[in-house]
Amino acid sequence: MERKGNLMTYRPDIQVFDATIRDGGLVNSFFFTDEFVKALYLANIRAGVDYMEMGYLADTDIFKVEDFGDWKFCKEDSLRRIVGDNPTDMKLSVMADVGRTNLQRDLLPKEESVIDMVRVATYINTMPAAIDMIEYASSLGYETTCNIMAISKANTPDIQEALTLLADSPIKAVYIVDSYGALFPEQIQQLTKMYLEYMEPAGKQVGIHAHDNQKMAFANTIEACSMGASLLDATVGSMGRGAGNCGMELLLGFLKNPKYNITPILRFYEEYTLKLKEEGLKWGYDVQYLLTGKMNLHPSSAIAFTKEDRKDYSNFYHQLFDLD
Repeated sequence: MERKGNLMTYRPDIQVFDATIRDGGLVNSFFFTDEFVKALYLANIRAGVDYMEMGYLADTDIFKVEDFGDWKFCKEDSLRRIVGDNPTDMKLSVMADVGRTNLQRDLLPKEESVIDMVRVATYINTMPAAIDMIEYASSLGYETTCNIMAISKANTPDIQEALTLLADSPIKAVYIVDSYGALFPEQIQQLTKMYLEYMEPAGKQVGIHAHDNQKMAFANTIEACSMGASLLDATVGSMGRGAGNCGMELLLGFLKNPKYNITPILRFYEEYTLKLKEEGLKWGYDVQYLLTGKMNLHPSSAIAFTKEDRKDYSNFYHQLFDLD
C-alpha cells in the first residue's frame, strides 16, 4: 500500500475533528465556561474544522452531576445554549463510552438533536457491546464511529476480529487510538494499513486519535494521514488528558487544503487556552508521561505524579516496573 498524496497536495476526503472540549475536559472535569465553549465553536467554524466534539454522553447513574461540568453529559439544552440549531457546515459529535453511557435513555432521535455523530469508545474486549451501541445510535439517524482505545495493548488477531465485525456494522469510520502515547510512526503505518484493508472494501474510513506522551502525536497523525487515514483528531494547544493530543495548530499548519485557516485557532489559543494555563491547569508533555508511554501504561500514575508536583523521575520510572 503506497502513501496517498504528498506534501504539495491535499486530499478532499480528509476531515478534521476538534476534540478540545472532550479530551481537554479530562483536565478540568469539564468545567469550561460557556464563553470558552462558544468562542471555540466560532473559531472552529472560521478555521474550517469539519467536526467539533462537544464532550461525553455520560451516564448520570454512574457520574455525579455536581462533580462535573455540562460537557461530561452533553444534555440537549446545554448544547443548544451554545450552538442554537447549529446553522453551519460544521458537524457536532459526542463520545459514548461502553459501560458508562445509557444511550437508550439519553440519546434523542437525530431529528430532535443538534448532534450529528456519536463516537463509541471501547476496549477491544468489549466490542460486542460497542457494536450494539453503534447499531442503536445509527438506528436513530446518527453518523457513528468506533474508537478502539489502548490499541497498543491489543493483540493483532483480536484487532483483526474486531475490524471484521466493524466492517459489517453501520459505522462511518473506525479510529486508531493510541491512548497511552506508546506508538511510533512505523507502528502507526502498519496499523493504518491493517485498518484500511478491512475498512476500504466496506466503504468505510479510518481515523487517528493520538496522545503525546513521547511527543509523537503530530508525527503519528500525519503518518496515518499519509497512509490513507482521513479523520484526524486534534485539540487546541494539545489540551487533553495527561500529555495531551495532536495540536490543532500543528495539524492545520500542515494540511494543504485551502479550506483550513490556522488564524482563528491561534487567536483562540491567545485569548483562551493560555488563560487556562495561567490559572494553573496542567497538561502536555513531561518526563513522567514519556515514561508511561515508553512502558505502554495508562497515564493515571503519571497524572498522580503531576498532581503531587513530584520531580523524582528516576524513582518513578522504576516504580512503573511494578505496574507493568
